Amino acid sequence: MRVLLFFFCMTGLAFVQPSPTFDLQGHRGCRGLMPENTVPAFLKALDLGVTTLEMDVVISKDNQVVVSHDPYFNAAFSIDPDGKPVEKKEQKNLILYQINYADIKRYDVGSLGNSAYPEQQKLKTYKPLLSEVIEQAEAYRKARNLPSFSYNIEIKSEPSEYSKSQPEPAAFCDLVQAIIKKHLPNDQLNRVNPDRVTIQSFDFTILKQWKQGINEGKYPNIRLSALVENLRSPEKNIEELGFKPDIYSPYFRLLSRDKINRLHQQGIKVIPWTVNQRDDMTRLKEWGVDGLITDYPDRASGI
Repeated sequence: MRVLLFFFCMTGLAFVQPSPTFDLQGHRGCRGLMPENTVPAFLKALDLGVTTLEMDVVISKDNQVVVSHDPYFNAAFSIDPDGKPVEKKEQKNLILYQINYADIKRYDVGSLGNSAYPEQQKLKTYKPLLSEVIEQAEAYRKARNLPSFSYNIEIKSEPSEYSKSQPEPAAFCDLVQAIIKKHLPNDQLNRVNPDRVTIQSFDFTILKQWKQGINEGKYPNIRLSALVENLRSPEKNIEELGFKPDIYSPYFRLLSRDKINRLHQQGIKVIPWTVNQRDDMTRLKEWGVDGLITDYPDRASGI
């Protein structure tokens, strides 16, 4: 009888154990539905139940951390302060690193919509600062009594662009970590909750710089994610990185069940990008990914 009682107690405990959280990340907020990397996109993503807001950051001339995928004003959806659409031939001359933020904010990046995303709502909006995104998202969470969520901040960096359209890696990371420390403190000691923030980049020099900052006690000890779009094996990419990242984030078509298992054996989570079709979402979850990044969080409902 005692054996049976023990068995049922243990079985009951097994049933009430929470399952690991599947990390649904809204790519650039929810690019398929709202203007990318804008406050309305991030708030809409929270309404849709994402567990992480994914975004990109660049630096302005006056060293502000701006939420933007491109280091310039993309002609596909940008309108200049005079109300004229930015022409493609001039877009790469409008480098954000050469413009003060007050002037960056005058550009409209939502009214045109984006022809590549026909479901995207058209509305007048601007490129926000990272600090504003955090403040607005945190206020929205409290006002709506929403669950806690995380931030996945991609540092947009290319070695060929150092000191051209972006700062050098050390200066870039310094600026970003200062915003995170100031706007996402978790306790009275102003420490950042490591589970609420991820830094990701395709540029491994950025990730190495951040890892060095953690080791030296200068940067918040938050999660690091290796973004990957090359055909090398996970093992080769991790060897190049020089340390095991917390997250391996490849283009989703580069993944297989075997690669996911190999990464899990190393204690590395796998969160692919950018997964927009329901069938792909379902298959990847069945393979065991720990989350996914999507332009359409609404399409992931119930997977």
